[in-house]
Amino acid sequence: MKITGFEAMTLAVPEDEPLANMPEEAGRTRPVVALRLRTDAGIEGIAVTFYGGKMTGSLRVAVEELAALTISEDPLRIEAVIAKLVNGTGDSCGPGGIFTLALSAIDIALWDIKGKALEQPLWKLLGGHRDRVPTYASGALRRGLTDDQAQLAAQTLVDKGFTEMKTQMALPGNPAPADEERRVRVIRDVIGPDIKLMCDINQRWRPEQAIDLGHRVEDVGLFWLEDVTAHDDYQGLARVTAALKTPIAGGEYVWGIKPFRQMLEARSVDIVMVDILRAGGVTPWMKIAGMAEAFNLPIVSHVMPEILVHLVAACPNGLTVEYMPWMIPLYKETPVIEDGHLVLPSGPGLGLEFDEKALAGFRA
Repeated sequence: MKITGFEAMTLAVPEDEPLANMPEEAGRTRPVVALRLRTDAGIEGIAVTFYGGKMTGSLRVAVEELAALTISEDPLRIEAVIAKLVNGTGDSCGPGGIFTLALSAIDIALWDIKGKALEQPLWKLLGGHRDRVPTYASGALRRGLTDDQAQLAAQTLVDKGFTEMKTQMALPGNPAPADEERRVRVIRDVIGPDIKLMCDINQRWRPEQAIDLGHRVEDVGLFWLEDVTAHDDYQGLARVTAALKTPIAGGEYVWGIKPFRQMLEARSVDIVMVDILRAGGVTPWMKIAGMAEAFNLPIVSHVMPEILVHLVAACPNGLTVEYMPWMIPLYKETPVIEDGHLVLPSGPGLGLEFDEKALAGFRA
């Protein structure tokens, strides 16, 4: 089997918040690049990539240029294809940024092809540790909401059957510590003690702030505090992790494999979070998961649950899947949630199929 062609398209996907229907900026969209990678066997691998922002046009060109280098290659030899792309371009313009975001799309599409060719879902090809995994609602309990809105959103998530959910601190403006504290407490008051509650900081605190505020909310029983300070301040993160009883999660902003070694050796985090696009695709994501397992640490996903459910389910140290449904509208069907768990699809590869009508409506 050989790769014979490809198609990349730029999409503008609506930034709706469908989990709790909290107010969003009307008409706002997220720029996305979708890829189809075609073979002479009639098998097509699909993928999406984003984070390009105002440079999404450049990202699409990068996807097309890398895809062109795969023509005539055997899509089942994924490491060989990726090595060709890295050796041809990544040595000089990687490892982060547009190159890695484009490489991720190629890698994901290759794994989709492999699963379809072997008639196996991706999660089984990668290890098949579980056929369902816990998932948590993400994106609904944003820092821009009022306390009343946050409580309403939290109750909506509980009513929908979520047993895990994530909120945010580092509130807008320059809030006093008591105001930061209040946000997680009003949500805990609504959801009760048994719901797992995570809290994202999005790198907005200094280490000493994280330690102070982390101590203030320890009795809330947070499942983790996430990205409490700059992602590459491995020593600062380690100070916070050592100081707090609450587990510290981090890694979504880290590019490629090698920085995770530094993060793990510095004991920067208790829970390793990996973004599949910034990591470089399925292949490096699973390698990072193995590295985390060697350090006796769990691994969790960042966005794209329809794809990352396969990876978290495949590895023994997979903990939970972030249910951030940004890309869900692109597909005909996506994995269902039952009793707070995502059920793994039985279809080959990613088990996903683009919704052609949706793609036509989102074309930018």
